[in-house]
Amino acid sequence: MIRVQRLVKEFDDARQGVFRAVDDVSFEVRPGEIYGLLGPNGAGKTTCLRILSTVLRPTRGVAEVDGLNVVRDPEGVRCRIGFMSCNTGIYDRMTAREMVEYYGRLYGIPEDRLQHRIEEIFEVLQMTDIRDRLGGKMSTGMKQKVSIARTIVHDPPVIIFDEPTSGLDVLVARAVLQAVSALRDQGKCIIFSTHIMREVEKLCDRIAVIHRGRILAEGTLPELADRYQQPDVEELFFDLIQRHEELIASGAGQRNSQHFV
Repeated sequence: MIRVQRLVKEFDDARQGVFRAVDDVSFEVRPGEIYGLLGPNGAGKTTCLRILSTVLRPTRGVAEVDGLNVVRDPEGVRCRIGFMSCNTGIYDRMTAREMVEYYGRLYGIPEDRLQHRIEEIFEVLQMTDIRDRLGGKMSTGMKQKVSIARTIVHDPPVIIFDEPTSGLDVLVARAVLQAVSALRDQGKCIIFSTHIMREVEKLCDRIAVIHRGRILAEGTLPELADRYQQPDVEELFFDLIQRHEELIASGAGQRNSQHFV
């Protein structure tokens, strides 16, 4: 459903020259799976996801969503994905229903089907009581539910969550995680980007640890625990990051360093 091969994204930097934000990244995500992209801030997670969502063009490499190339068929890709981040804004003067309707119409969903789809989503996400509430009068949790609803209104097979619980309190974050888990149960192909270890342990079927634009390790949690002899995700994460930093400091250089997978 998602295939990324040797993906590279470079930016021009006035101080450093060329900055490589994504460096030779490869992975695949299957239907009915939550694939965790775990890394510190600035690791390259968001850049990678923006390429998959057609916001950025890759410098080199291949990225495909549901068999469609993100460069050659960006419109087709956008029809097949939903993208949600912690920075998604909610319009203060629109109600929950109006916002979801607006996005549904942008996707060209026929009106009768759109109204049925909205009812279905509002029921699943327990949003019926806020359907007529203005965005400016919503709590943080309500806004996150609206963000999820408009992300999935067109029923995309692929959904990308870029740190969707960042800055949320425990109760709201829990509701978001439950919604993501329910989407997996529907057979959706999901990428879940985060730097919160407990979310990875709760949700993800497989994970990739990314740092300085490179994937350092990939696999299921039991596989990685056995391979690296680490007791939990947090220890695994810090061990991999430390080893990669030591490799860079030794003079090998990031670009010449090897994946640990």
